[in-house]
Amino acid sequence: MFIYLYLYYMIFGLLFIFGVLMFFLSLYFMLFDYMIFMDWEILTINSFSISMSIIMDYMSFMFMGFVLLISSMVVLYSYSYMYDDMYKNRFLILVLMFILSMMFMIISPNMISILLGWDGLGLVSYALVIYFQNNNSYNSGMLTVMTNRIGDVAILMCIAWMMNFGSWNYIYYLGFYDIYMNNIIIFSILAAFTKSAQIPFSSWLPAAMAAPTPVSALVHSSTLVTAGVYLMIRFSSMLYNIDCTFFVILSMMTMLMSGLGANFEFDLKKIIALSTLSQLGLMMMILFLGFPKLAFFHLLTHAFFKALLFMCAGMIIHVMNNSQDIREMGYVINMMPYTSSCFIISSFSLSGLPFLSGFYSKDLILEVFSINNMNFIYYFIFMISVMFTVSYSVRLMNYLMFMGSGNYVFQLYYEDKKMMFSMMLLTFFSIFLGVVLMWLMFKTPFFIFMFLYMKLMPLFSVFLGLFFGYLFFKKNMNNFNMFFGLYFMGSMWFMPIFSTYGLYKYFMYTSRVYSKLIDMGWGEYIFSKSHVKYMYIISKINYIFEENNIKLFMISFVFFMIMMMM
Repeated sequence: MFIYLYLYYMIFGLLFIFGVLMFFLSLYFMLFDYMIFMDWEILTINSFSISMSIIMDYMSFMFMGFVLLISSMVVLYSYSYMYDDMYKNRFLILVLMFILSMMFMIISPNMISILLGWDGLGLVSYALVIYFQNNNSYNSGMLTVMTNRIGDVAILMCIAWMMNFGSWNYIYYLGFYDIYMNNIIIFSILAAFTKSAQIPFSSWLPAAMAAPTPVSALVHSSTLVTAGVYLMIRFSSMLYNIDCTFFVILSMMTMLMSGLGANFEFDLKKIIALSTLSQLGLMMMILFLGFPKLAFFHLLTHAFFKALLFMCAGMIIHVMNNSQDIREMGYVINMMPYTSSCFIISSFSLSGLPFLSGFYSKDLILEVFSINNMNFIYYFIFMISVMFTVSYSVRLMNYLMFMGSGNYVFQLYYEDKKMMFSMMLLTFFSIFLGVVLMWLMFKTPFFIFMFLYMKLMPLFSVFLGLFFGYLFFKKNMNNFNMFFGLYFMGSMWFMPIFSTYGLYKYFMYTSRVYSKLIDMGWGEYIFSKSHVKYMYIISKINYIFEENNIKLFMISFVFFMIMMMM
């Protein structure tokens, strides 16, 4: 076990050092506005150049640094979390492969090398989702990998379309627009929507919670799901050429649907997954409105507090004998004060409470949206979604910390030191990262001037969310009046059914009919039995016409071939 401990410590140290190094490099590149572009040509065929390209600017370094920092925390955390697991070395290798795929995706300005990272992410995430090897994991893994295949095919289509340009370095082609470019934009948006789980591909993200919790903290908070947003940020200068209203509406619907669904959910990890989905909708929406830098800002702050939220949830599930149902929990704050403090800080940061990390990015997005002259319905849905974010956080805190049944009060509540260390650093980032990035990323300070009521609206939404969170907690969800709420709103507007059972039900029925009528019906008779009888009859006739047997066999052969062709 000591060998494992040293191995985990070594990997933690390497990832942490490289993460800090990348962060400082990104600051240097940001200060001097540097960009390094490296191109390694692998193969050239008829003016098509297949090359491995690497782009190094402040964006790729900063994102890479933060991914490595979160990964280092997750590796340290998973040593204690996966301590009793038989295959923990396999788990560690999978996590490292995942980080490697993410690196490939971040530093690639080339569609082919992006596909390498993109496909790697999908494949390794499938291996991690089915890690526990039960029926639920297998179903979730299949849904995850099949949905992500749509995005992979979209990237392949982009590669095919870019053959018209003679190179796959999309970074060269962001400055002009023609009919080919239109298709490339649509395919890249499709790829981003599948990877970032926007409507109509949302159902895989809550299903992917079948993975171990450290994986959820790394994969479904900061890396895999933000890969789509990151791709769109890289492609953002092309989005100005098309009308993005439809995509803005889809992103807003994702925000609303996931925020609403989280208020009716009882599975701890699924609630946090739905909150991730809500934040992804927020990032996508502000990106399609033409503010990629704000989307990147929120992506970075969100990565830390969401990873922390997952880690705290994992700690609580760990001591609750692996139960994830929040109705069985309660008064955790008395047993695990440190974990509960981190959980509350990250929840408040997620809600956008003033002067925490999430506030700086979220409030800025809200204010930029407010002065962007959007339609009132958009504004209303947006504010309602912000309110729901606060309400499910408060509801969760009520169930976990302050009230609840308290069924699990006799469990072993032991806060592991290694887990606590990784959570401590993330808590520090969840408080201070927002303001630090605000100072660093934007060269000129934002001064947004608007009506007082509009200025106070985000704050009003937060306080309204506090009230609704208490209301959702107190309301008895088991009575008949809540039937509609639970079964429609709580099931992500039936999207998981459309993605799984609704999709394959008719194909299963068709295949059953085909099997009955063709395989075991007429097909069996025509292709397996009839020609035996036919040849038997021919042979009987042949006895009558013995002199002409060659001719008869020839005719019968031709006749049989004609029948077969028909």
